[in-house]
Amino acid sequence: MMTEERRRGVVQVWLEQAAGSGRRARQVVAGMESPLAECAKGGHFHVVTPLLESWALSQVAGTTVFLKCENVQPAGSFKIRGIGHFCQEAAKKGCRHLVCSSGGNAGLAAAYCARKLGIPATIVLPEGASQPVVKRLQGEGAEVQLVGMVWDEANLRAQELARRDGWVNVPPFDHPLIWDGHVSLVRELKAALGSPPGALVLAVGGGGLLAGVSAGLAEVGWQHVPIVAMETRGAHCFNAAVEAGRLVTLPSITSVAKCLGAKTVAARALACTQELRILSEVVEDSEAVTAVQRFLDDERMLVEPACGAALAAIYSGLLGKLQAAGRLSPTLASVVVIVCGGNSIDSRELQELKAQLGQS
Repeated sequence: MMTEERRRGVVQVWLEQAAGSGRRARQVVAGMESPLAECAKGGHFHVVTPLLESWALSQVAGTTVFLKCENVQPAGSFKIRGIGHFCQEAAKKGCRHLVCSSGGNAGLAAAYCARKLGIPATIVLPEGASQPVVKRLQGEGAEVQLVGMVWDEANLRAQELARRDGWVNVPPFDHPLIWDGHVSLVRELKAALGSPPGALVLAVGGGGLLAGVSAGLAEVGWQHVPIVAMETRGAHCFNAAVEAGRLVTLPSITSVAKCLGAKTVAARALACTQELRILSEVVEDSEAVTAVQRFLDDERMLVEPACGAALAAIYSGLLGKLQAAGRLSPTLASVVVIVCGGNSIDSRELQELKAQLGQS
């Protein structure tokens, strides 16, 4: 584990970063001012998240690994960056009701923002949605509808609802405002690190995070930094599109990483492959779930299998294989892994997933 001295140093960087972004450190750390009050001053619903150096993952990778901990956002994932930005803009234009289709994380972000803005929200989830997520959405004051077996079917219902007067559909990943909101993550990395990392690892679902991070890297002059875009097999719509050179719709979502469950990736995500160096990689569900368990043991943080897909780039040895194959530099100065979220998981579900996959 990271030494206490090292942790204090990273936390100090985080506090300085928060202050430099125009937010008081006490708000970031203790939440002493509400997000609504901050937004009224032209701020955002998201907070500046810590960038922690992981001793355990660094040992596995053979180089310094930093964790961008988006799982500590107020709504539990990076989604609040883009969705918060979208919801603020919708509110400015007189939106009277927000509706969002989701596998979990996007809906939680939309419901959280709606509550803070004082706007009703309806969240549409697939029928197999996690019950803890449903309860939390209801706790945020949102109406929850369960429609279809996959996100794409829930999305059709959300689009239908958004035809009502004053209702606005909040796209979970495929909208320029969403991508613009996610750019803030890279600005924070630049403020904390100063110099660019050797590679950046993230998970891909619908492609919103990839599109936003790509735009952020270009904005801060880090467009040369390779992105390792991770998916699980059975939810690999981005990889299928990269291999085909065009958008591909998967016949179904068979992965346990349901938060990566879009059957078709955003066109913008595929376009990013023409502008930056993006390595599309796929791991098995078993590798993602193993990464979740190892990360829990190493860092005392429980994250969902969708996030495990990104962590598996380190734990499965994939990063080293990419280096050995000459696809990444053999001497990476550092690697940043975006720890995207941990809403759709609890200890019971982790054990069930391990049993389902034949893991002890």
